[in-house]
Amino acid sequence: MAHVLNRRQCLVATALLALGITATAASAYPDKPVTFVVPFAAGSATDQIARALADAFTAETRQPVVIENKAGASGMLAAQAVARAPADGYTVLITTNTTHAANEHLYKKIGYDPVKDFAPVTALGKGGQVLVVHPESPFKTVADVIEHARKNPGKLSFGSGSSSSRTAGELFQQMAKVQLLHVPYKSNPNAITDLLGRQIDMMFADMSTGVPQIQGGKLRALGVTAAKRSPLLPQVPTIAEAGVPGYEIGYWFAAYVPAGTPAPVVQRLNELLRRATNGPAAKAFFEASGSEPFTGTPEELAQFQAAETRKWGEIIKAAGIQPE
Repeated sequence: MAHVLNRRQCLVATALLALGITATAASAYPDKPVTFVVPFAAGSATDQIARALADAFTAETRQPVVIENKAGASGMLAAQAVARAPADGYTVLITTNTTHAANEHLYKKIGYDPVKDFAPVTALGKGGQVLVVHPESPFKTVADVIEHARKNPGKLSFGSGSSSSRTAGELFQQMAKVQLLHVPYKSNPNAITDLLGRQIDMMFADMSTGVPQIQGGKLRALGVTAAKRSPLLPQVPTIAEAGVPGYEIGYWFAAYVPAGTPAPVVQRLNELLRRATNGPAAKAFFEASGSEPFTGTPEELAQFQAAETRKWGEIIKAAGIQPE
């Protein structure tokens, strides 16, 4: 019996020592540079919020943040890389509903498990999109697009560089009863480039990518995807107002780390990122992009992600999208 008790005591002591080491590591976190991995190209909305958060993160911790843009495969390359990274809190995925709610419904194989391979940290923000065309396009309204598309099924093209952008277009097709040609891109800025060059007819762009082009006269806005008009584009109707009653879709940003990251480190990172959303650079991003901060606990993000995964799955299935 004494031997058993001693063994138990050793196990308890070992567990307490491990907890002590973990707590010490968390209190010291971060004590070296942190990498924010972004699944999309530089200039994308996700890249912009990551850089804004990095400014506040560095100001508080005195540790530099490296932004690593790993665009391609609808964010799957970045998600796979972070899932395989050391679970120490120094590799953070700053991502969207693309990788953590939609991809599993859009692709047969994504190379990672959005739930099992990650520890949720916090939601970061949310916003809507805007349907844009070239300023020389004959389309002045959403109704113009619908009318032309119905007369010419499959002739009008829309580009997308994220699942939010693609699903917005697919939902539009379903609800407006039109058939468009989808053209995929690595990231939304790449699609914008081809839209500016008139290689595609339209796209559903996130506000931070589309608004500067709209304000500069390089693109024309036809409608916003949210339930209400954007304060950045008050003259632009919602797509629901403009001819597709009930149409509404948006996007969200969130932070994740590899599964197995110690809970105290996750909590510390949660606190740092939530404070970062109130920093000057983040506030400027939210204002400029027409989005808003949206934060919470790791548990709340896990619950939100589960609900969003169901929602996006229903939209994608109803839109008739077959996994690739």
